[in-house]
Amino acid sequence: MKNLGKIIPAASVLIALSAFSACEKKQEPIPEPVTTVKWAWVAGSKTINQAGAYGTKGVPSAANLPGAREDAIGWVDAGDKLWLFGGYAHDSTGFPGRANDLWTFDPAAGTWTWVAGADVRNQAGIYGTVGLPDPISTPGARNGAVSWIDASGRLWLFGGLAHDATGAIGQINDLWSFDPATVQWTWVGGSPTRYQTGVYGTQGVADPLNFPGARVGAAASLDASGSLWLFGGFGYDGAGDKGRLNDLWKFDPATLLWTWISGSDAIDQIGTYGTLGESDPANVPGARFETVSWIDASAALWLFGGDGLDYVGTIYKLNDLWKFDPATLEWTWVDGSKFPGTAGVFGTLNTPDAANIPGARSGSVTWLDANGLLWLYGGYGIDATTDEGWLNDLFRYDPEVSDWTWVGGYPLHGQKGVYGTLGTGSIENIAGSRYFAVSWIDSQGVRWLFGGYGLDSEGAAGWLNDLWRQD
Repeated sequence: MKNLGKIIPAASVLIALSAFSACEKKQEPIPEPVTTVKWAWVAGSKTINQAGAYGTKGVPSAANLPGAREDAIGWVDAGDKLWLFGGYAHDSTGFPGRANDLWTFDPAAGTWTWVAGADVRNQAGIYGTVGLPDPISTPGARNGAVSWIDASGRLWLFGGLAHDATGAIGQINDLWSFDPATVQWTWVGGSPTRYQTGVYGTQGVADPLNFPGARVGAAASLDASGSLWLFGGFGYDGAGDKGRLNDLWKFDPATLLWTWISGSDAIDQIGTYGTLGESDPANVPGARFETVSWIDASAALWLFGGDGLDYVGTIYKLNDLWKFDPATLEWTWVDGSKFPGTAGVFGTLNTPDAANIPGARSGSVTWLDANGLLWLYGGYGIDATTDEGWLNDLFRYDPEVSDWTWVGGYPLHGQKGVYGTLGTGSIENIAGSRYFAVSWIDSQGVRWLFGGYGLDSEGAAGWLNDLWRQD
């Protein structure tokens, strides 16, 4: 597997930390793995490490398939087409490397289309002129970027671990937009070269000079006004030092200005938790990457887990849940543990309980449904027994009552996929344990899942290119 700077702790570290695993939540007996969620295997292979089948650029075909990959990014457009970009992937030759290919999947037709980018790995970025679309311009191959789609249908991406304009690999802070109508990329801002220091300016003040430092594995969410909120990652702070970050930024696509909102301009900051359930100006999540975030209907920003620093500076997997109020600029520690390596508490299937909590993890995926409920799936982390590995558990969180519900998947790590019949949903089917998959939710509320690194139908570990739908 590639080296992304991920921390996979030794067994001795896990043993030392496991004593903390039930400090906040009482550990329950391991429940039986039963589910009422119907998974349907829609496309791709049920075996690992498949090469990409690109076909002709711009032409949909039932034979087309993106290569197996992890740590890619995705969008859903107004027509419910699923977009996929980059990641650490198997290219058309079957060799793995970083990708800059752009794909769409049409659920109505059941076909993939290769839209842009290269069909071979490790391509340098072609930047052109800042602010000007160009048919030649294209982001360098990368994984661990963040992405979003704006109201006009433009696709955006920021950062990641990328090949820059020189072809060199490293954390980057370039910002791009893509216009599906013209099939052109625009380099919007940031540097065409790796390892850039953050320019923070004055906290709370937008400035044309402000720009987040180069980073990989950040979390990003879009608010109702179209502004992007960016948190953390693994990259470069205001002094040019590299490590885990806990800075919170806001990007306004109308003005193209960044504002440093919260957190530190220095790396590797510990978490300040305060009192559970109470906001405080001093509260702040510890520095981390490979976390997940979302924004609710009240415009509050939520953050869960990741690989980072706890309240005393121990670095490991986390399962703390945080809420940030943009009106008061205060963080609240809502749930989970301030200790690392906490085991999951599953409770009874489909039964919400204040005692339930997903285990500590990184590299999971989420969906936010129309009712404001957050769905969390998989990742690499701690199961119900305090063992670590790839997960396929599915939890749902209701922010109104602050309860988690276990709705599917297994309480134990290392589960192979059960694929069933292609295109047919069944409660007997389930996506195998994995991390760094891509998730989408369409306008009908259908949840989609693609690829990642995990276990296939035979239990073999590797890169995946299976596409799933939750019915």
